[in-house]
Amino acid sequence: MTTSPTNEAQYSECLDTSGLYCPEPIMLLHEKMDELATGEVLLVIATDPATTRDIPKFCQFLKHPLIQQEEDEQQYRYWIKKNN
Repeated sequence: MTTSPTNEAQYSECLDTSGLYCPEPIMLLHEKMDELATGEVLLVIATDPATTRDIPKFCQFLKHPLIQQEEDEQQYRYWIKKNN
């Protein structure tokens, strides 16, 4: 697992969707989640503000826990745990 020096959650893999807009980040997220083993955590980095709506809905619909969500002036970050 990888961790950063701040208080961010640990993660197994990272998906950087910076510069992509809806629906591309969700399409890539769906593909990447299929590749992960149950229990692994994916860090998603995005610049599209629509992800603040779309990623939590994706997680709720597919029952993957959204364990942490952060944003700053440049990007949005989501830590998603694969449920099944």
